[in-house]
Amino acid sequence: MDIKEYFARISYQGSPNKPDLATLSDIFQHHIQAVPYENLSIHCGERIELDLEAIYKKIVRNKRGGWCMENNYLLSWVLKTLGYDIILLGAKVYVPERKAYPDEINHLLLQVELDGKSYIIDGGFGMAYQMWQPMELISGTDQPQTPGIFRFQEENGTWYFEKVKRKQWVLNPSTSTSPNMENEVCHRIYLFTLQPRNIEEFMGCNVHLQTAPDSKFVLKSMCSMQTADGIRTLVGWKLTEIKYNYRDNMDLVEIRMLAEEELEKILKEKFSITLDKKFEPVDSPRFF
Repeated sequence: MDIKEYFARISYQGSPNKPDLATLSDIFQHHIQAVPYENLSIHCGERIELDLEAIYKKIVRNKRGGWCMENNYLLSWVLKTLGYDIILLGAKVYVPERKAYPDEINHLLLQVELDGKSYIIDGGFGMAYQMWQPMELISGTDQPQTPGIFRFQEENGTWYFEKVKRKQWVLNPSTSTSPNMENEVCHRIYLFTLQPRNIEEFMGCNVHLQTAPDSKFVLKSMCSMQTADGIRTLVGWKLTEIKYNYRDNMDLVEIRMLAEEELEKILKEKFSITLDKKFEPVDSPRFF
């Protein structure tokens, strides 16, 4: 594994020699705009391996994306290589359909200790809830970013991560299947503690999420890419493109359903992904 090859993959040309907040933010921004969040392997008959060299080959050399455990595990290697103090953390992702958090951790994120402060890095949440910059680990303080206002709330050692959304102007609302999600203001994302984890603690979760019949990753094929001013996502056959803050406190949303024959072209043009095996899109409303 070669850090220079990784930098070429994310088109990073800055100097990584000083492990400071500016460099951390720059590398992170390049990563989320170059590496898609995606679970397409599941829907191509491939296995997602929680092995660093396999992830490196998939993301860096084969120019694919990955889900949280792949993206953040790779980022942990990158940042440790550059001299950052990294701690693996485990989170429980909020399930809106159940209005609850799961019992077990199902998301990997990173804590970075830098100049006496703690920051959270998460390059693997994807979709419209992806942070764009490292977030200082402080409770109750709004941290505005391009996608919206993010914040942490701490209660008795448990940290809650949430996002305040803007209003949305949907160009073609008839294609939207989640009007309640569009109208919500504050979205719960996940909770976590500061208990250090090791990668072995995510092995069972990695298998479960790609094999359990009720896993949303089995029931929905997903791919998202952060852009310079927004995000584009492909869930099943539905392509959504969002431009953040198109007007004052309003995001512009355009949704369209793709035909089967468009999928390969859209994955290549919009997400820079070329798949080796046949992709079977899925978007079942039944999960969790």
